[in-house]
Amino acid sequence: MSDLFANLGLGFAVALSLQNLALCFMGCLVGTLIGVLPGVGPIATIAMLLPITFGLDPVGALIMLAGIYYGAQYGGSTTAILVNIPGEATSVVTTLDGHQMARQGRAGIALGIAAIGSFFAGTVATLLIAALGAPLTRLALVFGPAEYFALMVMGLVFAVVLARGSILKAVAMILIGILLACIGTDLETGQERMTFGFAFLTDGLDFSVLAMGLFGIAEILRNLDHAEARDVVRQRIGRLLPGRDDLRQAAGPVLRGTAIGAILGILPGNGAVLGPFASYTVEKRLARDPRRFGEGAIEGVAGPESANNAGAQTSFIPLLTLGIPPNAVMALMVGAMTIHGIVPGPGVMTKNPNLFWGMIASMWLGNLMLLIINLPLVGVWVSLLKVPYRLMFPAILMFCAIGIYSINATPTDVMLIGAFGLCGYLLIKFGFEPAPLLLGFVLGRLMEEYLRRALTLSRGDPMVFLERPVSAVLFAVSAVLLVAALMPALRRSRDEVFTEA
Repeated sequence: MSDLFANLGLGFAVALSLQNLALCFMGCLVGTLIGVLPGVGPIATIAMLLPITFGLDPVGALIMLAGIYYGAQYGGSTTAILVNIPGEATSVVTTLDGHQMARQGRAGIALGIAAIGSFFAGTVATLLIAALGAPLTRLALVFGPAEYFALMVMGLVFAVVLARGSILKAVAMILIGILLACIGTDLETGQERMTFGFAFLTDGLDFSVLAMGLFGIAEILRNLDHAEARDVVRQRIGRLLPGRDDLRQAAGPVLRGTAIGAILGILPGNGAVLGPFASYTVEKRLARDPRRFGEGAIEGVAGPESANNAGAQTSFIPLLTLGIPPNAVMALMVGAMTIHGIVPGPGVMTKNPNLFWGMIASMWLGNLMLLIINLPLVGVWVSLLKVPYRLMFPAILMFCAIGIYSINATPTDVMLIGAFGLCGYLLIKFGFEPAPLLLGFVLGRLMEEYLRRALTLSRGDPMVFLERPVSAVLFAVSAVLLVAALMPALRRSRDEVFTEA
């Protein structure tokens, strides 16, 4: 316990530096803004801001990017309540009761409960990351190449099980991502792979180019494809601080939502998205009168909002301790760490304790900032919601082009983000989800490295993956999950959840 407090003390010393505080505040503010303005989202925003982090200290850069991610969860609830449009996928459930509360003149109460629940959940999740960080890192240090390869396979299987839409399409996206990761020069043989004679592909595809194209440009094209429809609440927002009865009704859902979100957030494959849905289902079943849900029940806001913020933060656990990104945003964080020369995994805690504990401490500070930012600025967010998207997207597009050109100063990169943007748009149109592709791309390079190491140590014997107990168990879990996902009953329940989303 004394070590935990000592480590948290180190973290707060790092996070409370003037530069890191400013970057944390900037990340939270930008995250809230893109959460409030539906149509861009944290994945596209982080992808677009990656070039800016090149000139920053690694700790400050990652603190800012993390702030954008969990800040978007706060901002998404504002849009869900006031406009009936989820700014984030995790805010879908909040629209059901949050917007009804707003139409009844209780928008301020809904926003206040969402902010308080999110702050409580963020605080608990931060303590959970700090408590589990050291034990999981020690466990990960005993992993060999075979165990890491099996763990990454399990992560990709989770991504298939929890992806939206068809399982076959999710598998196809992951395989394409792994293939894209193979483009470039083989480091062992020096042979070029899938470069087709193009010199700019010799070093492989740049992570920033792929991410910005698939998410930034594609998201703009997707939003321009359909007309805007905003049901901005006309009633007064009213008081923001909930009364005693409101707090009494919300206390249980906040506690349960925090627990559900924290557990599901750790799961690889974007389990954090399921947290709000699971919380809403639990609250509806526990309610004395389930008919209140969908008509402005405060429990339908408190539980899901706590779950989505807890899930967003605990998704950092597998990233910081094992180096495995559980979702597309964490894959972008892996890319950011790699750009700054940091190898994701258990070595981060021992080799970069300032980064590890500084990020954890900044999460609590960020949640406190978000509580202060969100409630007083509700009027500003309402005004921003009235700005037409067609005025914002040209500026975002120009920012993308300038940002990607600034990395390598090559016009080819600008053309590539346009090409990947078109590909991402077509993938979305045909029902393919790009997020598993990005996970496959990030994990593909690591998987190849660990596969080669394991086979080298075993003198080419593939049975090493089954002879080592941990890797054998991980492969068994992966197989069971994949078989279960193909069962009709589970597929139906999975499709129902994501159809609602």
